[in-house]
Amino acid sequence: MTQQTQTESVVPIFPFTAIVGQDEMKQALILNVIDPKIGGVLIMGDRGTGKSTTIRAIADLLPNIDAVADDPFNSHPTDKELMSSEVLSKVDNNSTFKIESIKFPMIELPLGATEDRVCGTIDIEKALTEGVKSFEPGLLAKANRGILYVDEINLLDDHLVDVLLDSAASGRNTVEREGISIRHPARFVLVGSGNPEEGELRPQLLDRFGMQAEIRTEESPKLRVQIVQERLAFDEAPELFAEKYAKPQQELRERIVAARKLLPEVQVDPELRLRISKICSDLHLDGLRGDLVATRAAQANAAYNNRKEVTAEDVEEIIALCLRHRLRKDPMDVNYFESDKETIMKQYRRAFEELSVDEINQMHS
Repeated sequence: MTQQTQTESVVPIFPFTAIVGQDEMKQALILNVIDPKIGGVLIMGDRGTGKSTTIRAIADLLPNIDAVADDPFNSHPTDKELMSSEVLSKVDNNSTFKIESIKFPMIELPLGATEDRVCGTIDIEKALTEGVKSFEPGLLAKANRGILYVDEINLLDDHLVDVLLDSAASGRNTVEREGISIRHPARFVLVGSGNPEEGELRPQLLDRFGMQAEIRTEESPKLRVQIVQERLAFDEAPELFAEKYAKPQQELRERIVAARKLLPEVQVDPELRLRISKICSDLHLDGLRGDLVATRAAQANAAYNNRKEVTAEDVEEIIALCLRHRLRKDPMDVNYFESDKETIMKQYRRAFEELSVDEINQMHS
C-alpha cells in the first residue's frame, strides 16, 4: 500500500474554541466524537443560536483520517468493520491500494432529500442485463467515519429519521431493490437540530438519540456583545481570526485524540453503575438505553479529563444530557427543558442518598 495526501480546503471555518457559551451543545458533541457509540446528539433550541456553526466547527477541529483512495465509503485501511466490500475483497486477496489523508467527513442532509439520496440506489437495469451490482452511494456512505448533520430534523419525514437512526446504531446501511441487496459501512455520529416550536420528534425516535442538548438565546448583554464582536472579526478577516485560535484549537484536538486512546481503559465502579440504573428506574424510563448511554457518556467524560476511573462528578455532568429527552413529559409544558433537568438532578441526588449499604455491597461481591 502506498500513501498520498489530499490537499485540504483553505476556506476557514469558524473555530470551535472561539464559540461563546452553548456549553451543553459543545460538551455533547465532544463526548460523541470521543465515543460515537453514545448514539448521536439532538440539539433543540432557538433559531440563530449557532447550532450549524458549532457542528461544522467540531468537524473542522478533528484531525484528518486515513482512508482508501478513491473509495466512496471512506473505507478504513485496516479495520474490516469499516471497509466496503470491494476493499475487503482486495484485502482478502492481498491486493495493494493507495491510502489518502482526508478531512474528517461532515455531511449535511438537506430537508427535502429522498430515500434514494440518503441510502443510495441500485441500477436494476444494469444488474439484469450485465449481471453486475451497480450501486450509486448515498449520503450515508459519504458520512461513514464522520458526522451526518440534519438541520430541522423535527421536520424530516419520520421514515427517513428511522433509517438514519438504524444506520447510526448498527453501523451498516442496507439497500434492497428487486431481490438485489447491497450492504456497506455507515458508522457516523448523527447530529440533528431543530426548533421545538416547529414540532417535536416522536418519543420513539427521541429515545434513540444518545444525548439531547438545550440551546437558548444568550440573555447577558455582555456575552451577546462578545458573540457579535467575534463573528464580525471572523467575517472581516477569517484567516487572521483562525490564526488567533490556532493554539487552543490544536490543544483541544490533541485532548480529544488522547481521550479516544484512553477510552478503552476507563473503568466504572459497580456502585456508580448501580446509581445510574437507580436514577433511570426512579424516573420510570422505558428500556435500558438511558442506563447504557449514561454509562458510555460518563466514561467518555472521564477520558476527556484524562482519568481512567469514572467519578460521581462525571455522572453529574452528563446525566441530564442523556436522560432529559427520555422522560414522559407534558406537551403543554413550555418550560420542559428546565423542568426536565431539575427533575433529573433531583433523582440524581436522591440516588446517592437513598442507595442502601446492602445494595452497594451486593454490587461489589
